[in-house]
Amino acid sequence: MNAFVLSIVLVHGGFVDGSGWEGVHNILKKDGYNVSIVQNPTTSLSDDVAVTKRAIAAQEGPVLLVGHSYGGVVITEAGNDPKVEGLVYVAAFAPDKGESVSSLIKNPPPGASVPPILPPQDGFLFLDKAKFAAAFAADVSKQKAGFMAASQVPWGVDALNGTVSEPAWKGKPSWYLVAKDDKMIPPPAQRLMSQRAGANVVEVAGSHAVYVSQPQAVAALIEKAAKAVAEKRK
Repeated sequence: MNAFVLSIVLVHGGFVDGSGWEGVHNILKKDGYNVSIVQNPTTSLSDDVAVTKRAIAAQEGPVLLVGHSYGGVVITEAGNDPKVEGLVYVAAFAPDKGESVSSLIKNPPPGASVPPILPPQDGFLFLDKAKFAAAFAADVSKQKAGFMAASQVPWGVDALNGTVSEPAWKGKPSWYLVAKDDKMIPPPAQRLMSQRAGANVVEVAGSHAVYVSQPQAVAALIEKAAKAVAEKRK
């Protein structure tokens, strides 16, 4: 009888690529986990779900899906794949049926930080480079935040508007890390989405880029989820 092997698949959000997961990846690998990082084109939700599902299909056994920011929308849809055993949201959107990033950010609460998104160019969005660090990566080193701002990945308006057909969190266990100093997704919105999803929640003092600045805290939650999933299968 084969031993239970759970693979962890990490999904990045908008404006960035999968390289931000390096710190989390290294901790998980050191602790003996199979880890894959999805490089989504962030052109449309359907494209990103298709790329993520290919990554899921490439894993030998069951999968724990992890999403940051817009990656939360991707895992909410792609997580319906039968190989997926659980979902981990890291300062991420956790939409319900018919919701999108666009609908979730439509009416920000009074006083909430508004992300410095520039007007779309040819159907793609960027953050204002001068405001990137403060909004996205306030607790990342100045040098790294500057590099992240300069190497932004164009985020498709079609990805922003992509709606979820059926949220995977309705039928699968989920975990959620709230970044308490997030200036991209207001922490109250994160708490609301995590409660609605019935997620196991931890809160960490960190920026939107908490997965870059605090890989230990993020990896700890992922490992907690992985152990819970493995325990459930015994």
